[in-house]
Amino acid sequence: MTATPAITVLMPAYNAGRYISEAITSVLQQTFTDFELLIVNDGSTDNTLDIINSFNDKRIVVVNQSNHGVAEALNIGLKHARAAYIARFDADDICYPYRLEKQIRFLQDNPEYILVGSEVKYILENGDFLFDFHCIAYSHEQVMDKLYFYCPFVHPTVMYRKDAVLEAGGYPTQAHNFEDYLLWTALAGSGRLCNLTEPLIKYRLNSTSVTIDEKWRGRRFRELKREIVLRGTITAAEGNELLAIIKDQDVRQIKEAAYNALCGKKFLVNNHQPERARGHFNKAIKIYPLRLENYLLYALSYFPESLIAWLHKFSPNRL
Repeated sequence: MTATPAITVLMPAYNAGRYISEAITSVLQQTFTDFELLIVNDGSTDNTLDIINSFNDKRIVVVNQSNHGVAEALNIGLKHARAAYIARFDADDICYPYRLEKQIRFLQDNPEYILVGSEVKYILENGDFLFDFHCIAYSHEQVMDKLYFYCPFVHPTVMYRKDAVLEAGGYPTQAHNFEDYLLWTALAGSGRLCNLTEPLIKYRLNSTSVTIDEKWRGRRFRELKREIVLRGTITAAEGNELLAIIKDQDVRQIKEAAYNALCGKKFLVNNHQPERARGHFNKAIKIYPLRLENYLLYALSYFPESLIAWLHKFSPNRL
């Protein structure tokens, strides 16, 4: 075993064969090189493990387990991680080369901070640019002001102090699809939290992800999530209800339609390209024709950009 690394890059992977080679390469090309890349292979049934094993780099460590979901995979990763700093990363995203260097320097220079995230550039399944994501909060004070209304961090951008997360109990395994958000609320009293004002990763939207636009999850999912976040705890019954909702929607038709609808909204509102937006709305409608919102958004794409921006700003649920 080599000397203890400064950073553990923690990457859960489940059937990520399509993207994981690019994700691993982006980590291995970091300007900061004192890290281990700990990949928790969460019961993949595709060629994920073969691709991981094709890399010849001693910094890569693989933990294989049967499929238990992302939260349990992350907790297993935390138990195996050797470094004091954990850089979260997903198997379908891309790190900018300076990501680790910027974040560890920040945490080393500011010991009162226990977590730092960043902005991201969203990309499509094929890697094309979709839009620039700007955080809702940057300073610790802004994060705390927004924390119980919106999740202030994009999970695969964060670097945190391992001890702080372990003391908070790790990732809550019952909080399906928002285990990160509930963890941030548990961390809130332990130290300062912030986002850097620049993108450090490319975040890939893809139709096979376990996470979809929460508007497609339905009102009950969103109500449960809000109650749990405000309370800071989750019951087994609530976890089972959340999981049942997710399993009902874990079908290709819904996930592909949700993916295309979300891409259409981003091309309409965040990166105004109405023709590309209509292309994605068309796909969503063909895949899942029963969702009225997509017809309305398709029609809205013919309106002036200024009106679309105004409607987005004042819509209570946003577009």
